[in-house]
Amino acid sequence: MNIASLFAAFAGELALFAAVGFFVFALDDLLVDILYFTRRLWRSATVYRRHPRAFADRMGPPARPGWFAVLIPAWDESAVIGDMLRSTLERFGEADYRLFVGHYRNDEATAVEVMKVDDARIQLVEIDADGPTSKADCLNHLYDALVALEWGMDRPAKAVVLHDAEDLVHPLELPLFDRLVERAAAIQLPVVPLVHPDSRWISGHYCDEFAEAHGKELVVREAVGAAVPLAGVGCAIERGALSQLAAQREGRPFAADSQTEDYELGLRLGAMGHKTLFVRIPAIAGEEAVVASAGHFPSTLDTAVRQKARWIGGIAMAGWDRLGWSGSLGERWMRMRDRRGPLAAFLLLAGYAAAFLWAQLWFARALGAPIALEIDPLLAALLGLNGMLLIWRLAMRMLFTARTYGPWQGLLAAPRLVVGNLIAILAAWRAFRLHASGKPQRWDKTRHIFPGKVSA
Repeated sequence: MNIASLFAAFAGELALFAAVGFFVFALDDLLVDILYFTRRLWRSATVYRRHPRAFADRMGPPARPGWFAVLIPAWDESAVIGDMLRSTLERFGEADYRLFVGHYRNDEATAVEVMKVDDARIQLVEIDADGPTSKADCLNHLYDALVALEWGMDRPAKAVVLHDAEDLVHPLELPLFDRLVERAAAIQLPVVPLVHPDSRWISGHYCDEFAEAHGKELVVREAVGAAVPLAGVGCAIERGALSQLAAQREGRPFAADSQTEDYELGLRLGAMGHKTLFVRIPAIAGEEAVVASAGHFPSTLDTAVRQKARWIGGIAMAGWDRLGWSGSLGERWMRMRDRRGPLAAFLLLAGYAAAFLWAQLWFARALGAPIALEIDPLLAALLGLNGMLLIWRLAMRMLFTARTYGPWQGLLAAPRLVVGNLIAILAAWRAFRLHASGKPQRWDKTRHIFPGKVSA
């Protein structure tokens, strides 16, 4: 067997491995699609015929009024924290809340920017350590400050809301939480990434992924009885439920040794028997825009890879060890989907490598090289099926992106899928290296920008 034949055989094996994996994952995604559209049709035929559709601005007053503690962990956020606080105060208006902003003793710039926003509802909390530690550690210090304030007020908060220092909050967020947190221990709103004007491909791929994940996948997740993982922003945790978590962890409700403490929080609440909700509700009657948390995501390849590596490492790798596989069939299925990221990246790498090798061999053959190229019938059948499933997957990605961002962004979602694949491969490799090192991970945050006056 000559070198060309060896390359052809190797490319064929790589392609077959990737094709089998892609086919299994595609069927998994197709099942989610079927459940989503079946649920929509059923609700249209039954629920919405008996009850009018709900809108956030028309929900009645809560049965049990209370105040909200908004926790905002911050490390090196002097560029955005002032604008974020001013915007949040304006949008939340006269609602009953306190903004707890955490900063480190070696981050004076962030503290200065917070103090420039003169409002009694802002509680500046200094972490008596050189930062960064971890985001969860900062949140635990904010939780301690909340407990101290509650003792002084003799009035516990109704719920704790989580936001990041670059978030653009929705004006109807707190009234919605006020009503719904009486029904569930945790509420997660959709997250709407904003397209960076100078990074339509890298920042834009977040728009595509979140549009589909928060427009369809979390809806199905809740429908099959699985716990809803929290995104760390635009979410509320009922105060009593958070106290139960704190009691289990020596007064520290947030897992300080986790890279994805928000994701774990939702699943731990579900494992405790608490109800978790993903709420996608239009803000105003007659409009499509939903109550959501908006913000910019990483806009460069390096920062996107670092962020995705943190997610993959915390959810797919460390999450396997930390959370296991307990729960109902629906819960186990969703945890499997959460943890398939590293394998998906490996399959993508194998598929691209096989395509590259085949392209070189076909090119050499076109130039006259005596190379015999034959495609195995099983591989040919899988390639045909995967081709059809890929067309369907692209259609779904474009549909959900267009629903949130309009038809032009919907069209861009197709080529941006390649960008997302590249980032996923690089992020999985980085996550694997960090996980294999066994070293505790510090707060590997990325540089943030505030969206300013952008409609949420």
